[in-house]
Amino acid sequence: MRYIRPHSMEDAVGQLAGSPGTAAILAGGSDLLVRMKGGFIEPDLIVDIKSIDGLGEIRETADGFSIGAAVSCALMGESAALKREWPGVVEAAKLIGSKQVQGRCTIVGNLCNASPAADSVPALVAAGARALIIGPGGRRTVAVEAVPTGPGKTSLAKGEIIEAILLDRRAPRSGDAYLRFIPRTEMDIAVVSAGVKLTLDEQGVVKSARVALGAVAPTVLLVEEAAEALIGRKLDEAALERLAKVCSGTCRPIDDKRGTVEFRRKVAGVLAGRAATTAYARAGGK
Repeated sequence: MRYIRPHSMEDAVGQLAGSPGTAAILAGGSDLLVRMKGGFIEPDLIVDIKSIDGLGEIRETADGFSIGAAVSCALMGESAALKREWPGVVEAAKLIGSKQVQGRCTIVGNLCNASPAADSVPALVAAGARALIIGPGGRRTVAVEAVPTGPGKTSLAKGEIIEAILLDRRAPRSGDAYLRFIPRTEMDIAVVSAGVKLTLDEQGVVKSARVALGAVAPTVLLVEEAAEALIGRKLDEAALERLAKVCSGTCRPIDDKRGTVEFRRKVAGVLAGRAATTAYARAGGK
């Protein structure tokens, strides 16, 4: 096994692209090291990206935010500007692991681990986040929901690295929220999760919406029908009932020791409604 710590993205991409065996990227390591210790993977090459300039920074621009691939979730929680603009995204990031893990784990690692139950992903999808990818063919930008293709699998080609997560400036009268259900009070994997982002008009009517569900399908679901159930209406009981019904019907969960199909479908509708209520209030709805 080889370990390298490049100081440029070009070097990192070149090392990954030229590696004849399996390669892994080390940002925080909170997933990678656990999988290695458990004997699930044994990479021939580990590329540590923490020393690359800019990857450990949150950059605010006129257009929004760029969150580097090595930015820890703890650092996200310390960014007043990011919390003000995207509280749901930050709340989701702060649910990953313990206080100690928070100082290491990253939302890019959480995304690339491609767990259906990843906490940050539904919130990012609801927020309309994009992944900035660099590889042998140059840079490209894709929607966050296009990165995971199944449990433990991504759409990244050989040699490609996610350089940053991009979030637009929050539109006026907009709000987001993320909620999850876990059997314990802390440090557990989501049985069901929901992220919601709403934008309202001056009368408090929803004019755009994004609803994402986690842990109820092989990948996070962006539920367009759920958004349609809210658009053109205020968030009253009837709208919340429609939202819950659509979300419950869209789920494709599994039965396991942590929850049945029936339970997960029910909870998906409940959480979507609660997250929508929080997002609506944050957007200034009454």
